[in-house]
Amino acid sequence: MKFTIYQESRQGKRNNNEDRIAYCYSRDALLMVVADGMGGHYYGEIASQIAAQTLTDAFNRDAKPMLADPFLFLQRGMTNAHHAILDFAADHDLRDSPRTTCVACVIQDNVAYWAHSGDSRLYMMRDGRVIGQTRDHSRVRLLIDQGVITEAQAANHPERNKVYSCLGGHQAPEIEFSRKTPLEAGDVVLLSTDGFWGTLPPDMVAVSLKQANLMQAVPMLMNQAEARGGQYCDNL
Repeated sequence: MKFTIYQESRQGKRNNNEDRIAYCYSRDALLMVVADGMGGHYYGEIASQIAAQTLTDAFNRDAKPMLADPFLFLQRGMTNAHHAILDFAADHDLRDSPRTTCVACVIQDNVAYWAHSGDSRLYMMRDGRVIGQTRDHSRVRLLIDQGVITEAQAANHPERNKVYSCLGGHQAPEIEFSRKTPLEAGDVVLLSTDGFWGTLPPDMVAVSLKQANLMQAVPMLMNQAEARGGQYCDNL
């Protein structure tokens, strides 16, 4: 399996960076993870670190060199991360549990499998078009689905940062899975936190990454996202 991968994380205008990103691979499989520690809760960066570490440790243990069941792997990995975050909170007598969103993708046998909880996103891109994406577990997404607000109104909605599913919360996370998605040469799989996707139209991102040098194209998109985020730019 041949692939090019590029990862970058920026603090934006926040006091610290609560995003965590990771990838690892065997001879025949690849795992990518993005987690966004949730502001307003203690130790968001710990929650996102636990999520990334739990999934990568499991991959390194289970991919020999492939995963027997990628969807089951993702379900167990995210559920175990959720419980590990709760254990951290109990061990440190925290008044509230750290929380994080998470999106993860496994690729093997030229097929992509992904899962997410929260509003960190995955875009599946082909020939400069978005052919698949995750559905945010957020209040504004529910309002859009109900026809209460439009996509344009969602960008500046006062509750745009509120999610109803995450790892580390009081309720078990809602983990949503993709379908098995066969890949073609040149396909791009993008995982990002809302600090990135929240300011950049997905169609523009897809065009920018079409047959591009990722080492140059992604930093340029990050620059644009950071500039558009302005003085309130989130981690990205």
